[in-house]
Amino acid sequence: QVQLVESGGGLVQTGASRRLSCAGSDSAFSIYNIGWFRQAPGKEREFVAYINWGGARTDYADFVKGRFTISRNNAENTVFLQMNSLKPEDTAMYYCAAQARESNYYEARTYDFWGQGTQVTVSL
Repeated sequence: QVQLVESGGGLVQTGASRRLSCAGSDSAFSIYNIGWFRQAPGKEREFVAYINWGGARTDYADFVKGRFTISRNNAENTVFLQMNSLKPEDTAMYYCAAQARESNYYEARTYDFWGQGTQVTVSL
C-alpha cells in the first residue's frame, strides 16, 4: 500500500502558473502509474493527466492540453503537475491517485490509492 500526499495548491490569479506535487510514502511509489483528477463543487471528479510508472507515457484531458504538464521523479517518489495559463474554470480540488496495473487511466475507478487533495482556486 502506498500513501499519497498532494501539495502546492492555493489561490492564484487568471493566467498564473502553479505546480502541484504528489509525494509517495516509500520507494514502492515508483512502480505505480499516477493520475491527477479534479473535482469542483457540485461536479463529478474528472481526469486531468496521467503518467506511467517509468514516465515514458503521458496523457491529458483535452481541456488542459498545452497548459498542464505531468512529470515524475522516482528517485524522490514524487509526481508533479505543472499548471500554466490557469483559468477560473480550473478551480477545483486536485487529487493524485496510484494505479497498480495499467488500465483505463482516465477512469477514477481503476486507481487503487488516493491522496486527500489540494485546493486550487483561480480568481478573475
